[in-house]
Amino acid sequence: MLMLGTAAFDVARFSINTDVESLISQNVPWHERQVELNQSFPQQGISAVVEAPTTENAEMATNQLAEALSKNPNLFRSVGQPDSGAFFERNGLLFGSTSDVKKSADGLTHARPILSTLAGDPSLRGIMKALAVAAQTVQAGQIKLEQLAWPLSLAGRTLDDVLSSKPASFSWQELLEGHALQAHQLRHFVEVAPKLDFTALQPGHAAGQAIHNASADLQLKEKLGATVSLTGQVPMNDDQFSVIRNSALRDTLTALLGVLIVLWLALRSMRIIVAVFFSLMVGLAATAALGLAMVGSFNLISIAFFVLFVGLGVDFGIQFSVRYRSERHELGELPIALRCAAQKAGKPLALAAAATAVGFFAFLPTSYRGLSELGLIAGCGMLIAFICSITLVPAMLMVLNPPGEAAAVGFKRLAPLDDFLQRHRIAVIAGTVLVVLAGAPLLWHLSFDFNPVDLQNP
Repeated sequence: MLMLGTAAFDVARFSINTDVESLISQNVPWHERQVELNQSFPQQGISAVVEAPTTENAEMATNQLAEALSKNPNLFRSVGQPDSGAFFERNGLLFGSTSDVKKSADGLTHARPILSTLAGDPSLRGIMKALAVAAQTVQAGQIKLEQLAWPLSLAGRTLDDVLSSKPASFSWQELLEGHALQAHQLRHFVEVAPKLDFTALQPGHAAGQAIHNASADLQLKEKLGATVSLTGQVPMNDDQFSVIRNSALRDTLTALLGVLIVLWLALRSMRIIVAVFFSLMVGLAATAALGLAMVGSFNLISIAFFVLFVGLGVDFGIQFSVRYRSERHELGELPIALRCAAQKAGKPLALAAAATAVGFFAFLPTSYRGLSELGLIAGCGMLIAFICSITLVPAMLMVLNPPGEAAAVGFKRLAPLDDFLQRHRIAVIAGTVLVVLAGAPLLWHLSFDFNPVDLQNP
């Protein structure tokens, strides 16, 4: 009944807050200043990177994408173009160096005969006329033949693509520059401030998907050869959270399989394993319910209590059950063996549970809210695991009535090692202390990597 009740409560109330800002206490002075700074100067969160074969196509694709996103206020609080748009169309030359502006002006001057012809007839026929005009200016000696090398090479490349039925493009900017454009000139950005859903494992997934959908609806790839990719804090966090989602089932099954293997190696009885596993599941459900009642919703750190509870909580059940097996081998009767096991293992397990819980409760004073809540939930979980191990496990063993133990508990092959450790216990302890002392100076060289990018799967 306890398991069913707590499990029902868990299903009804379970929630996880994926807002990384909530991991820090709101009362910390530096965090208060950070919140004020973010409110005064909001971070956009998502940068849509638009790349195209020409700078003109990149700018057109960026303008179309920004306009489409700005029409969806339900997902995007603001949309901006930090390096393109109407402002740069009017004032772009003001941001270039004097040499770059002079080079562009010279390019316009040299290409004036071709540009004037194309302006009057922007078609394939106009291109042919422009080439004829260019040949005439060379014959008249107005320009040198080598000055037409770059325009003609660009035109030839475009015509080759057209005749080969390939996506063709022609860059006027490249023509004016007089050389191939650098990669950053073929790239523009759309800065987006999305509305995040922190009740979802990937808060920005809906916004990111909407950006890709807008790109597909506008047919930027087909019409302009433009590609759209996302970067920024929100996509990076979502990418990390997706790893959790994609590997959750695999990791859970792997953990359960590992627990069952350990239980079998220690207990060698399916009935005892069922008793311990049932106690573990009841304790896990009760701890989750207590955690939800105390903190309201789990965060990205406190959710780790599931793994901690399974790994540490099962140990109490194993210790009690191994002691029971030993007593059952010596005494024979199930009730007497359970009573003796409780007398001999109860106090040591209580001390171990208290020590482990105190270790987790040591996280409570920290202003790092995520770690503090983890300590609270995991500490309570250790006490719950202990209670379940000394109550539910014996009760289940009485119900299941496992057969007696014919042989002594333990691994016979490891008996020589056990004997060696007992005979040389002082030397083993002294050697361990010496190794720790010898390695302690290495702690001065311990470094911490603060770069969140290094958390990404390469």
